Amino acid sequence: MSNDVLSERARIEAAVAGRTLVDALAETATSFADRPAYSDKHEVPEGEAWRTITWAQTRELALDVAAGLVDAGVQPGDTVAIMATNRIEHFVADMGAVHAAATPMSIYNTLSPEQVAYVASHARPTVVILENDDHRTRWAKAIAETDSIRKVVMLGQDWDDLVAVGRAYRAAHDDELDARAAALEPDAPATILYTSGTTGNPKGVVLTHHNVMYEALSTLEAAGLHEAQTAISYLPLAHIAERVLGLYGPQIQGSHMHAIGDPSGLLAALGEVHPTSFFGVPRVWEKIKTGLSAKLAADPDPANVKMVQDAMAAAQAWVAAQEVGGTMTPEIEDAYRKADEQILGFLKLLLGLDQVTWAGSAAAPMPIEVARFMAGLGLKVYDVYGMTETCGAVTANGPGGFKLGTVGRATPGMEVRLGEDNEVLVRGPVITPGYHLQDEATRSLIDEDGWVHTGDIGTLDDHGFFSIVDRKKELIITSAGKNIAPSNIEGYLKESPIVGHAMAIGDGRPYVVAILTLDGEIAPIVAQQMGIEFTDLADLAEKPEIRAMAQKAVDEANARLSRPEQVKSFELLPVEWTAESEELTPTLKLKRRVVNTKYADVLDRLYG
Repeated sequence: MSNDVLSERARIEAAVAGRTLVDALAETATSFADRPAYSDKHEVPEGEAWRTITWAQTRELALDVAAGLVDAGVQPGDTVAIMATNRIEHFVADMGAVHAAATPMSIYNTLSPEQVAYVASHARPTVVILENDDHRTRWAKAIAETDSIRKVVMLGQDWDDLVAVGRAYRAAHDDELDARAAALEPDAPATILYTSGTTGNPKGVVLTHHNVMYEALSTLEAAGLHEAQTAISYLPLAHIAERVLGLYGPQIQGSHMHAIGDPSGLLAALGEVHPTSFFGVPRVWEKIKTGLSAKLAADPDPANVKMVQDAMAAAQAWVAAQEVGGTMTPEIEDAYRKADEQILGFLKLLLGLDQVTWAGSAAAPMPIEVARFMAGLGLKVYDVYGMTETCGAVTANGPGGFKLGTVGRATPGMEVRLGEDNEVLVRGPVITPGYHLQDEATRSLIDEDGWVHTGDIGTLDDHGFFSIVDRKKELIITSAGKNIAPSNIEGYLKESPIVGHAMAIGDGRPYVVAILTLDGEIAPIVAQQMGIEFTDLADLAEKPEIRAMAQKAVDEANARLSRPEQVKSFELLPVEWTAESEELTPTLKLKRRVVNTKYADVLDRLYG
């Protein structure tokens, strides 16, 4: 380990030494007492203002909830399960469990009753907090079969009672929570996250207070976010990125989070909130690109189109000049300033991205063409890389150095290197102590020297920037022995505005084929602009003009691919894949084995 890594690690370790999330919230609630902490729109009529609570109110509510949980029989070290959308009560419930010295677990809202029952039998929660009847249905089997569950709290019915009981308990036992906080160690679990997974039962990743405190500080530093931010929380809180950016980071920094329960409302929320920092999984950035591209393509005035294209070219040159290895000139600066004043500033305002000083992406490889498109608006989207087992980011691009098409350099104090077969290996203070009650799985993840074997294939350039090629297990090896990264092919295919999702297949096969779906939002708009009449998405997928556009997407992708990578045949499905469908995880990653099984008949035709 280099001296630089050691000194960076020692500096952050000193800042978090002996501290837990209880300490962080107490400090923030004092320093930023009257500043807004969390806002949402869950219980206000349409068109009215956001509900908002301050940092002082957040801590008081968390303490009331903590006491309510203690009254319900929650002991130090017990687990508390939460299934809810992103809303004030979800964040407060998590903090409340922490203040009761328990371990909160946000559970994906999309898990089936069988998966929920597995998680419950494995983690054995004492209290379960649910938002609605759908969640209650998903938990019915678990509640009936898991004898550890002592109480079920429904947010719409029981939440106020839980808070009131907790407030009364605090008044009668004012030292109980203080005693629990004093006994809470930094190595105690801060959460267990059951990874959504693409196959099999989910594994429970244990993350400690020390893990999350170190990760939050190192991530904020790598991002150059030294002040409180205004941001939007829309990813599931079972996802590590949302926990770091929406829950742990704000408790340390005093940021103002706007929670939306339905991610489909994200673009509308951007227009209201105008965040200063914004994190989007690649699919979100793809949606912004395709939406804006469709609008530009529909402009009947060639002069307007050329003006925007020239302005975006100036912005792309400006961003490229700031990349490591680039050179900024007064001419590039001046051209971008004029382009921003002329049109780009207005486009960013329309998107709600005009106040963004940090934009990030992770969870899957960011297609380089999408990153370059966003650069054309003057937005540097900093790609970062990590996993649940590393508590989030372990490499990051940022203001201190970035290269589009990479996932950046190692974050402060972290060791990242390439091992056998170029697998990315990671070691440092953010590494999980292991999977909950699964020692064998932990041993296969972390070797004897403390290195996490990520399962991702990477490259490393001369400037220290890592790139992720693909998942080790997802690489296609054709029957001719050619190694192919499917995400590269899929990224090119999804550059078409009408393509929502794409999956390349070819493992053990003589050539590569692809299954495509339409983008449920953009494809109908494109069709209407072309004057195509259709009844629904399935009907649209049969239209000759749309099939021709899909063929064009394949042809254009093939033109940029080597011969073994090229897509020899494809099928455009009459359905859409969403977060609620079987084909995608809650964070919109492809479940490749599910697609292979569910569409076996399609594959038979494609290879027939």
